[in-house]
Amino acid sequence: MIPQRISTLIVAEKPGVAKAFAEFLSDNRYREIKYGRAKIYVFRYKGELWASIGLRGHLMDFDFPEEYNSWQKVNPRQLFFIKPIRKTRREAWGYVKALKLLASRASRIILAPDADVEGESIGFEAMTIISRVNPNATFERAWFNAVTRHDILQAINNLRKPNPKLANKAFARMVADLTIGAAFTRALTLIAEKEGAKLPRGRFISYGPCQTPVLYLVVKRALERENFKSKKYYVIEALLEAEGQQFKATYAGGKFDKKEEAEKVYRKVKNAKHGTVSDSHYDSVEINPPVPLNTVELEKRASNFLNIRSKQALAIAEDLYQNGLISYPRTDTNIYPPTINLRQIASQFLDHPEIGVYVRREILSRKIKPTRGKEDDGAHPPIYPTRYASKSFVKTHFGEKGWKLYDFVVRHFLATLSPPAVQEKQALKIDINEVPFEATGSRLLDEGFYEVYPYSKPSDSPLPYLVKGDIVKVLEISVVEKKTKPPPYLSEAELLRLMKKYGIGTDATMQDHIHTNLKRKYFIIKNKRCIPTELGKNLAVILHETVPEIVLPEVRGKMEKKLVLIARGEREPGEVVGEIKEEFLEYYDKLLENRDKIAEKIVKAINNVYAKYHSKRKISAKRKYRYVRKH
Repeated sequence: MIPQRISTLIVAEKPGVAKAFAEFLSDNRYREIKYGRAKIYVFRYKGELWASIGLRGHLMDFDFPEEYNSWQKVNPRQLFFIKPIRKTRREAWGYVKALKLLASRASRIILAPDADVEGESIGFEAMTIISRVNPNATFERAWFNAVTRHDILQAINNLRKPNPKLANKAFARMVADLTIGAAFTRALTLIAEKEGAKLPRGRFISYGPCQTPVLYLVVKRALERENFKSKKYYVIEALLEAEGQQFKATYAGGKFDKKEEAEKVYRKVKNAKHGTVSDSHYDSVEINPPVPLNTVELEKRASNFLNIRSKQALAIAEDLYQNGLISYPRTDTNIYPPTINLRQIASQFLDHPEIGVYVRREILSRKIKPTRGKEDDGAHPPIYPTRYASKSFVKTHFGEKGWKLYDFVVRHFLATLSPPAVQEKQALKIDINEVPFEATGSRLLDEGFYEVYPYSKPSDSPLPYLVKGDIVKVLEISVVEKKTKPPPYLSEAELLRLMKKYGIGTDATMQDHIHTNLKRKYFIIKNKRCIPTELGKNLAVILHETVPEIVLPEVRGKMEKKLVLIARGEREPGEVVGEIKEEFLEYYDKLLENRDKIAEKIVKAINNVYAKYHSKRKISAKRKYRYVRKH
C-alpha cells in the first residue's frame, strides 16, 4: 500500500534508476509496490519517508489539434500556422496516473532523469503533470553521470535547480520537427497518391528534417559509386628475396596509364637476377592510444569492431548504465575531468582474469597520464566502466552482445591510460639494372596499449634488415594490370561521422535517424554498408533536384545551431521556432511548384517497392475466399 504522506518523491527517467536510488539511499531496505505498470519504491532516508518512481522516457508528445488530423481535408500548408498542443502519450498513461497519486502525497520533488537535454525535458513534463495536482510542490534536480552509490549520494547532496533553458531547447526541436515532418510527409504522400502511387494501408512517403539529410548522404555516396568510371592502369611488381625472406617491391616511378609505357621499363629489368639496396630506413614511431570514448565513437567502433548496429549499441549501453556497469552513455565529451579518480577505476580490474596483470604492470605502476580529445560538452564525462563485472555475470544478464560492449568499454578506458605502442616503419630502395624499386613494411616493437585493446592492432608486414650495398635476389618481375576502384557504399561508422560533422541529430538521436530510414525502406545495411533502395534513391535525387535545401545536411546543421542558442539563454524558443517554420514554408512552396516532377520520379519506385506486398495481399484474399466457399 502506498503511504498517505511522503516527505520526498524522486522521479527517475527509467525504473532501474529509480530502484538504484532506493537501494543506495536506504542501504537496500526498501519496499517495492506495483501500481499498474509502474513500480514504486518506498524507503526511509535520514529518518524521513521517501519514494521513487521510474518512468519510461517521455510522458508527453506534441501533436496537432484533432481537427487537423485528416490528411484529405486539411491542406498540409496550414500546419505551419498551427500551434501544436501537448498530449499525454498513450503508453505513458499508467505512469502518469501513478505520478499524480504520488505527487498528491509529497511536498518535495527531486527530478532525476538522465543528465542531458532530453532528460531535462522529461523532467519538465513531470513537473507539468505534478503541478496540476499539487501546485505547492517544490522541485529540485539530481544530476548524475553514473548509477553508482557514490554518484547518486553525491547527486542527492548537491541538488540543483531544474534548467528550463535545456528543456526549452528540446521542446523547440520537437515542435519544429513535428511541423516540418508532418507538412512535408503529408504533401509528398498526397502528391504521390494523386498520380497513382499504390501505398499499402498505413504507409506513407516519410520526410524528416534529420532523417532525409541522412538518406541524402547515403544516396550521394551511392551515386558517386554508380557514376564512377573505372580506368585501367599498370604497375611493375618484383618478388625479391634477402636474408631468407621473400618480399615485394614496386617500380618507384609509380603507375602507368598505358601498358606500352610499363613494358618499356619492364624490358630493362625482365632478365635481372639481382638488385642492389641503394637506401634503407628503419624508423621507430609511436602510435598513441585512443582518446576517451564519447557516444558517436562508441557507436562507430561498435559497428566496426563488434558488428553491433549503432541503435542496438546505444540501447545496450543504456542498459549497462542503468545497472551501474558503465557511466552515462550519451555524451559528446572526450576529455576526462579532474574529478574522476582514474586510478581507482582502473584498480577495480586488478582481479580481471585476462587483463588484471596488465593493469598492475602498465597502468598502476606509473603516473597516470590519460589521453585527451578536443570535445567537452560541459555536462558529462566520457564513457567509462563504473565497476568490474565477470564475463559470466554480464552474459547472463545482458547477453553476448552486452558482454562484447561492456568488455570494449573496459578495454577502451584502460587503453586511454596506457603507454603508446611503438611501431617500426621500414622502407627500402633497390636498384635493379639501374631501375629504382621501393618496398615498405612495418612491425610492432612494443605492443603498448594494443595488449589490452586488440581491436585496431595493425598486422606486421616486416622487411628483412638490409643496408646500402646489400644484394637482393630477384625471383620474379611482372607488369600487373589493375583498375581504379569505385568508392564503397557508406559504412554505418562513416555515416555517423558525417552526421556528427554536419550536426544532424544529437549524440542521443543519431542512430534513431538511421533506424527510421531502415524502417521506411529507404536504405538497407548489408555487410556494414548502407545501400539505398530504389525508392530511397529516387526520393533523395528528385528532392535534391527540386528543393535541395530540404535534403542538404548543412541546412539541418544551421537549424541545430539556432536551437543551441535556446539552451544558452541567448534566444527565445518561440522566436527560433518561428524562424525555422518561416524558412521551411518557403521550401514547402517550392516543393509544390515541382509536384509533377516529384510524382513522376517516385510513383514508379513506390509501386515497384510495394508490388510484392500487393501481390501477397491478393493471394491472401483469394485463399481466404476459397476457404469460405469450401466451408
